[in-house]
Amino acid sequence: MPDPVRLGVNVDHIATVREARKGQEPDPVVAAALAEMAGADGITVHLRSDRRHIQDRDLELLRKTVQTRLNLEAAATPQMTTIASTHKPDQVTLVPERREEITTEGGLDVLLNQNLVKKTAIDLREAGIKVSIFVDPDYDQLKAIAKLGIEAIEINTAKYSEAADPQHAAPEADKIAQIARAAAKLGLKVYAGHGLNYRNVRRIVQIAEIEELNIGHSIVARATLVGIDRAVREMKALMAR
Repeated sequence: MPDPVRLGVNVDHIATVREARKGQEPDPVVAAALAEMAGADGITVHLRSDRRHIQDRDLELLRKTVQTRLNLEAAATPQMTTIASTHKPDQVTLVPERREEITTEGGLDVLLNQNLVKKTAIDLREAGIKVSIFVDPDYDQLKAIAKLGIEAIEINTAKYSEAADPQHAAPEADKIAQIARAAAKLGLKVYAGHGLNYRNVRRIVQIAEIEELNIGHSIVARATLVGIDRAVREMKALMAR
């Protein structure tokens, strides 16, 4: 029997609701604790340069309270490297970032930013932090990552998730599966995420090489109707292999 796929719950959009009023509620730190109690295997947050949702205070408290595994999504910048080295999440996932984007629009272009990614990864590893790269399902990007001694990749599932019908989704899922197999052969741990929800997650779960899915918006959206506990438990049930 294959190992179960871990679920990392991204609580960014709990903070989005809070920041709509610039108040104190709802608190993503509390949401993270509730998600863990419901079975989440890890907590993910994206500390953006514009602090549109997660704040430095959140990261500081999450590092003190998360009992599973804390994954920080961040741009490959000196400022974010310093913040990560100070708070020491279990892992940093390097992602591209544009102020104008609503959400992350694609994988990090390692070929274009090879020197920066290499230096950032070295600095994070020296701080005792594991490094993952959020990447599109592309062989050239994968080969560039493998040369940098990165521990893991998170495959961008956006095109699969946004496919309007099964005919369009199937080739995107196949592309993800092919990259997952290639990454595993290169010794990389393989994660995936972006846009996954309760309707489309099953196909991705069936890819044997994928060890973890990071899911945020759909769980938070479901939680607004049924609560975090039920939303996380329902997703975990769908992810059973």
